[in-house]
Amino acid sequence: MNWRPATLLAALMIVGCSSGTNSAKKEESKAPAPPAAPPEVYKVQFQTTKGPFVLEVTRAWASKGADRFYKLVTDKFYDGARFYRVRPKFVVQWGISKDPKMNELWKQLRLQDDPVKETNARGTISFATDGPNTRTTEVFINLVDNAQLDKRGFAPFGKVIEGMDVVDRLFSGYGEVAPRGSGVNPNKYMAEGDTYIERNFPNLDGIISARVMLQ
Repeated sequence: MNWRPATLLAALMIVGCSSGTNSAKKEESKAPAPPAAPPEVYKVQFQTTKGPFVLEVTRAWASKGADRFYKLVTDKFYDGARFYRVRPKFVVQWGISKDPKMNELWKQLRLQDDPVKETNARGTISFATDGPNTRTTEVFINLVDNAQLDKRGFAPFGKVIEGMDVVDRLFSGYGEVAPRGSGVNPNKYMAEGDTYIERNFPNLDGIISARVMLQ
């Protein structure tokens, strides 16, 4: 059964009225914050509408990408984002915020490229690009070995170490993104946020939360 993120969030809001959830929120607020500077190796747990998975990020693979990803996660940028491009036997892509204002801000903060030190093997994560030095917030996980992406400048900075079966099950029924297919139009998604997704692609899986795991 596919959970719609909006339905799930609505359920969470209802539960949030209980004292138990309020206590959980208090506990979360007391939890120690992640280090301000990214560690050389760190893990991120994603809670999604299909279940959890964990990424291990290694700065030595691609330091600029690893540092940008750390910033995005600690700023909770990915919370509420959808897995808007899911191509079986290729990649799962996300990184557009549900908030159009955040998309407008981050698209101006382009990141210089990292040299490609690791291959785009199954389970690795890389930033999406639109040409040299254009990385911003969008990332993808390789569903298969995609060594052909190495020569195109896609530099892996981490890999899935738990829950790859969850990644494999993410909803892919809408096909390739527009204009190559009839799926999500990334430009409209960036401009309209989650309103656009709910109206046109409600079955997409999404991210409930992404958090750095403290040792």
